[in-house]
Amino acid sequence: MRIVDIRERTVSIASPIANAYIDFSKMTCSTVAVVTDVIRDGKPVVGFGFNSNGRYGAGALMRERILPRVLEADPLTFVDEAYDNLDPFAIHKALMSNEKPGGHGERSVAVGTIDMAVWDAVAKIAGVPLYRLLADRFRGGVADEKVWVYAAGGYYYPGKDYTQLQDEMRSYLDRGYRVVKMKIGAVPLAEDLKRVEAVLDVVGSGDRLAVDANGRFDLDTAIAYAKALKPYGLFWYEEAGDPLDYALQAALAEHYDRPMATGENLFSHQDARNLLRYGGMRPDRDYLQFDCALSYGLVEYMRTLDVVADQGWSARRIVPHGGHQMSLNIAAGLQLGGNESYPDVFQPFGGFADGVPVEDGYVGLPDLPGVGFEAKSALYATLRKLVD
Repeated sequence: MRIVDIRERTVSIASPIANAYIDFSKMTCSTVAVVTDVIRDGKPVVGFGFNSNGRYGAGALMRERILPRVLEADPLTFVDEAYDNLDPFAIHKALMSNEKPGGHGERSVAVGTIDMAVWDAVAKIAGVPLYRLLADRFRGGVADEKVWVYAAGGYYYPGKDYTQLQDEMRSYLDRGYRVVKMKIGAVPLAEDLKRVEAVLDVVGSGDRLAVDANGRFDLDTAIAYAKALKPYGLFWYEEAGDPLDYALQAALAEHYDRPMATGENLFSHQDARNLLRYGGMRPDRDYLQFDCALSYGLVEYMRTLDVVADQGWSARRIVPHGGHQMSLNIAAGLQLGGNESYPDVFQPFGGFADGVPVEDGYVGLPDLPGVGFEAKSALYATLRKLVD
């Protein structure tokens, strides 16, 4: 049993949308295929992976530094004899060999993308959905058969008016979502409040709307928004300031007693620990949004989950960023609090399996081995280009 090849390809997910910090006019995404010599149904087992939106593809880094460490290693070191399978922990160790601690930047994206493909292959070799494999190995066989999800959108777009924003949010409700999220921070506060009120007219109450500033604000602006948003009773107020400015996050908590969320731009268990130590996050109401595809993959994510538990938090307070099937499997198999969803943007990577509807805010998973990419036809067609 061995990995015979690892292939990567950069694809475009460019669109004219923008949040408060960046636009996506030149956004790219790395896709990866891990090809094994294991045969199922007459074909080699191939695991697929890709990185989450918001971080550019990392193909050059994979080719020049990360992938050779696996391809040049003794394949026997990657066999897990206990499960008669590949060992994702041993592979992850090889991917990170000769890397200094710290510097959790683009290499975390490169490793996380490959790690996703490895776990897809491992679950396919085992012949079970990834969420079921995770539950069986790490949760005594107990999994969530459906996962709470919210619809993320509300991006800034040239010419997009309040009516178009309302139509977008209404479409999410029509598709079964009960909580939606919109962007704030790219226009003055007064205008953002009008946008918020326009969406509230559609969703009906503040506890069905989350807002996301994408790290745009300094402390004074974050507090000004907090005071203006507080009367609406929103589901959460997300990433007000720079993701590494724990002092800002802690100070903001003194001015905003409603739920807040952050963590999507923290890429290691060490950064997660610092957020919980110094960021003033409150385990009874706030949410953590760590994304495995951006943070060295599931192997590192399990270390982050250990940190969360050590700091007295429930895993149910974790709602991963990314809106993709990998996070959905983790949320179900490791019993997290839910998952982001991108029903319309960042296609074909956003969203879940074809034909599996969102019902009253929850979505199920297909009964397919692996992550389930094969049940999302447009995405699978993109990933198959790596091996066809």
